[in-house]
Amino acid sequence: MKKIENNDFQKSLKNFNIFLRTEKSLSENTIYSYNFDLNKFFDYLGDNTQLDKINSIDEKVINDFLKYIRKCEIKEGFNYSDKSISRYISTLKSFFKFLEAEDYIDSNPIDNISAPKVARKLPVVLSVEEVEEILKKPDDSKALEIRDKAILETMYASGLRVSEVISLVIENIFFDEGFLRVIGKGSKERLVPIGNSALKCIEKYLNEVRNKICNKKSGSTLFLNARGGKLSRMAIWNIISKYSKLANIKKKIHPHTIRHSFATHLLEGGADIRIIQEMLGHTDISTTQIYTHIEKEYLMEVHKLFHPRA
Repeated sequence: MKKIENNDFQKSLKNFNIFLRTEKSLSENTIYSYNFDLNKFFDYLGDNTQLDKINSIDEKVINDFLKYIRKCEIKEGFNYSDKSISRYISTLKSFFKFLEAEDYIDSNPIDNISAPKVARKLPVVLSVEEVEEILKKPDDSKALEIRDKAILETMYASGLRVSEVISLVIENIFFDEGFLRVIGKGSKERLVPIGNSALKCIEKYLNEVRNKICNKKSGSTLFLNARGGKLSRMAIWNIISKYSKLANIKKKIHPHTIRHSFATHLLEGGADIRIIQEMLGHTDISTTQIYTHIEKEYLMEVHKLFHPRA
């Protein structure tokens, strides 16, 4: 068995990160999530156990950690959900599987621990009319609102993730062909169609706004903040929140809501689920199939509202 020398936990985490980047080709956001969970686990070990070696961790230690997580959240006024516990278990399983494969540990302490079954929540989806109301709200006479309109139109037209929107570059917009080249999770590339309405808004933004706020550091990033820098995730969140409020939308909306609405409206219009999967950049069809459940719920609501004997 290999030995991880000094600073056992952090050394093992460093090796795990190298594996995630080079072997699994995961995004930095995903790697950050793994690190967040594992550092919380290591902090627990340092504060609550005498363990200082990875190979000393057993099933009881992991179960005690999961109980500790639940207690901490309840104490702070949060009810730690089964979904969160499942995420911690998933992170630890990946971590210890890596250590076992690399022969850093004698046996895997989490093999017999199962994640709780999590009921899959259906995401909030906007109606076509609600999306239209949001898209009407930016003022075409104000520079940054021209940008905001282009962002909202692009998100609804293509179903991009927030990380994909803020990473879009000008050379990956093919105006004549009506496509975007998108670099998604795990640096996977895909082509996504985008309609004329969004392309016209992007052209207007490029012609009237971007050239006035860009600078040497802007590069070819498409959507810029007022200082010519790259937009943050929070900036996109704020943009969506601002125009949702102006449109008097009462639903709890976040950036992914636009993506969910894009997929649901395509499905309602008759699009094939596998085509939607391709456009969203889902590697597994089961991830996309949640939208079939949304459509069924929508159909049930319509039936109850309009059928005379419902």
